[in-house]
Amino acid sequence: MSSASRIPALVALASATVLGAASLPAAAADAYPSRPIRLIVAYPTGGISDTVARALAERLSEQMGNSVVVENKAGAGGSIGMDAVAKAAPDGYTIGFSSTSPLTLNPHVGRVNYDPQADVAPVMSVMYSPVILVATSSFSGKTFQDLVAQGKARPGSVRWATSGLGTVGHVVLEQVKARSQADLTLIPYKGAGQQMNDALGGQFEVMSTNASPVLTQQMQAGKLRALAVGAPRRIEALPDVPTFAELGFPKANLTSTFGIFAPGKTPAPIVARLNAELNKALAAPEVRQRLLRGGEVPTGGSAADFAKVIRTEYEENGRIVREANIKTE
Repeated sequence: MSSASRIPALVALASATVLGAASLPAAAADAYPSRPIRLIVAYPTGGISDTVARALAERLSEQMGNSVVVENKAGAGGSIGMDAVAKAAPDGYTIGFSSTSPLTLNPHVGRVNYDPQADVAPVMSVMYSPVILVATSSFSGKTFQDLVAQGKARPGSVRWATSGLGTVGHVVLEQVKARSQADLTLIPYKGAGQQMNDALGGQFEVMSTNASPVLTQQMQAGKLRALAVGAPRRIEALPDVPTFAELGFPKANLTSTFGIFAPGKTPAPIVARLNAELNKALAAPEVRQRLLRGGEVPTGGSAADFAKVIRTEYEENGRIVREANIKTE
């Protein structure tokens, strides 16, 4: 069976989780957890993913009466961390925090060492992170339209940095190139840290990156300037910055969805318990404010809701990758 044909299994698994939780003894979920839970973060320390994951871990520890210990396993666009979750014992004592890309994008652009449909169970969507296109001191233009005009008038003169090949920021670039026919030069990094350092040094003209407190600080300081944002609507932190859709690039109007995942065969009552506790933690004012200050948008909801998001993203990303011929190998 192909990966594409197995994607509905995510929805079936999430639905079974909800229904199964009601039919199994309540004690199965009530007895959980009885020892510390490991929360694997698929990205480095210090970023917005790490910050949000630690805020959730703190709340979960308080709510569930057991420690939730954060462990960072970064690399390969989140696939290393997701692989660790997929291969962990399905007992609820290892869960992961990641964007959906290791399940919905990475399998289309390169190899992953897990089955993105069978080996991982969606637990809850936590937030979506807008993709922001920002200009550095090396860009002489003022607007997104200036960027496109320069890319057409002087092919290759606009260097566009992303946090890696096959990332959402890379997909945004390819969508802009395809619609505008501007000649824009991809500069792929191996993570957001060095990308930000080089942006502040003016090593390229523009970069696409996720919203974060560090990015917000640098924009407020005037060192970086937002040109466009990928989000369903303008974001509260940047009310004057248009979305890619407003600018006439709806296919580039992408966000990164982040959430909590468990190993694929984790018992339904445990997934349901985690989902309930995570929704409660996400509703805590201090957690919501931490997300909003960084430009993130809290989501929440059921495991089935999250599975539907993943299915839609998987199918849409597959189409985009095929059309743009995006590869990492």
